[in-house]
Amino acid sequence: MRLASVFCLFTLFIILGCSSADINRILQAAGGSSPLTQQEVSQGLKEALIQGISKGADKASETDGFFRNDMIRILLPEDARRVENTLRQMGLGSEVDRALLAINRGAESAAKEAKPIFINAIRQLTIQDAFNILQGEPNAATSFLRRTTENQLIELFQPKIEESLNQVGATRYYGDIANTYNAIPLTNRRIDPDLNTYVTDRAIDGLFLLIAEEEKNIRENPLERTSALMRRVFAAQD
Repeated sequence: MRLASVFCLFTLFIILGCSSADINRILQAAGGSSPLTQQEVSQGLKEALIQGISKGADKASETDGFFRNDMIRILLPEDARRVENTLRQMGLGSEVDRALLAINRGAESAAKEAKPIFINAIRQLTIQDAFNILQGEPNAATSFLRRTTENQLIELFQPKIEESLNQVGATRYYGDIANTYNAIPLTNRRIDPDLNTYVTDRAIDGLFLLIAEEEKNIRENPLERTSALMRRVFAAQD
């Protein structure tokens, strides 16, 4: 019996006013030899999310973690992409490439700081949140985390991105390109030299993609469940 079905029944039994004995039997089905408590289910899910975030953030923060990963590589902002060919024809190709590399290096550096921000958000999940997530799609936990914490994550993560972009020179390189292009007479399109908000959004997008990938691995591959509690919580869906 799939774990999602177990918890759908759990919710249905609550709605119909079933006894605690009925609920315990459902948790027994998920827990194997001894029934899982609601707290254990919640804790097992949090462990899975923390593992996914840790692995995802570690991958992203490696050298080339963003730059060489086609799934999350950060491109130039849209207004610059529209005129990239023009920039290269102006002899700014090497500066464009340098800015692209520096942007991704900034995201990689900032990703090192993302883990505690995400983990703190996970620890705020309620027991009911956990049951709702376990009934969901293979990326339900990641989607829930993004939906409920994204604004807070952006607020906390943006200063890290700004600091990283400044350290690797991305702000200066990209600003030089934007200012050079914007100084051309009769240019109809302008390039916004501000990178911070754009890179913050793209970096968070990339981190959530990696986290979703890790969540899917945990749900589908028993070898990815690195604690006894995670193995018990997810065993019923195999």
